[in-house]
Amino acid sequence: MKRILSVTGIAFLLFFLILYPKEALSASRGGMDLWLNTLLPTLLPFLILTGFLIHTNTVEKILSPFSCVWNLLLGLSPSGAYAFFLGLLCGYPMGARLASDLYVHGKIGKREAEYLTTFSNQPSPAFLTTYLAHSCLGGSVSPAEILGISFLSCIVCMMFFRFLFFRGKTTDAPVPCTDKKETSSSSQGTIPDISIMNGFETMARLGGYILLFSLLSACICHFWRWNPLIRDLAAAGLEITTGLHQLSQSHLPMNFLYPVSIALTASGGCCILAQTKSVIDPRLSILPYICAKILNSAAAALIVLFFSHIL
Repeated sequence: MKRILSVTGIAFLLFFLILYPKEALSASRGGMDLWLNTLLPTLLPFLILTGFLIHTNTVEKILSPFSCVWNLLLGLSPSGAYAFFLGLLCGYPMGARLASDLYVHGKIGKREAEYLTTFSNQPSPAFLTTYLAHSCLGGSVSPAEILGISFLSCIVCMMFFRFLFFRGKTTDAPVPCTDKKETSSSSQGTIPDISIMNGFETMARLGGYILLFSLLSACICHFWRWNPLIRDLAAAGLEITTGLHQLSQSHLPMNFLYPVSIALTASGGCCILAQTKSVIDPRLSILPYICAKILNSAAAALIVLFFSHIL
């Protein structure tokens, strides 16, 4: 069934490319512009530098003196705390990628890696304060308020999975690195070479997913002939960047647009889900991440409604 759906989707996109080249070209350009001018210069330096830090064991040396703090506040090891803070700073899908890399290199255990994916994979502060606050919401909401709501919903999600889903036991013994590909790469080149190539490989994969989901979003918008609000919500659920832009052009009342935009941003959409699935190790389950994004989205929307109506 999964293969049939994949083939059907690919055939549908090919049909769209051939019959509607103008719309397909516009969607492709939009997706590639997002990748080339935003994601590539933003994420690639972090991917290269963090790869270098992980390979040289610098992370443990920097954060180990405060290990009791990370464990008490977040239920994380020093390496896990590093993935959490950098994930919040860099945005999707950096938190999941770092958690997976640390697991593959034997720095954290599987349980901690899956726990990390539930709350470290978040939208970046730059995306929240510039694109969401100003471009989509027209500056009607304070960037500080949006940052605070995003962080608070992240903490709510972390507490839920720490004490209920993982029942407080979030760290486990790391498994020594047995990745043959990584070992082979280490023997053939220096650590900077490996970090650079791994970074470019990840960015190429992310670019491919952005392109596919941009085409799919354009395809839905072209063929949808019913309620335009449902169309825009579906497009935003697929790819949040272009989808949020469409919603902002829909002349919706702010008391509806604000919580919906926050919820969609917290969820990441299907494109971010596909990107996250592509960057984490196959041994890690994606289910905790999916459940966390649903909870995170609901928590963000409820917090917005609480502050809007109560305070």
